[in-house]
Amino acid sequence: MAPKPLNEVEIGEVLSGLPGWSFGDDRLVREYTLDGPPAAVAMLVHVSTIQEELDHHASLTVTYDQLGVSVNTHSVGGKVTELDTQLATRIEEIAPAHGAR
Repeated sequence: MAPKPLNEVEIGEVLSGLPGWSFGDDRLVREYTLDGPPAAVAMLVHVSTIQEELDHHASLTVTYDQLGVSVNTHSVGGKVTELDTQLATRIEEIAPAHGAR
């Protein structure tokens, strides 16, 4: 069964529990600042492991000490679904262990 796109109210409810995350261009986005490139890459590797576990993938960008995350669900036309909110929540849970802010 294909995931169902969330409406703006549902997305707003989810974002209330995800500090630093925002919604724009039909995707959830967040940029983390870390303590240098090794920390940013370490968090990227950890996020990649979570993505494989969930079988759902975000666009990840490393720029020096920053990790950018952008996620939506391609199978429903690039809209935000519960799969995206699950991934964002899992990323937010591991971020403190990497010193992300």
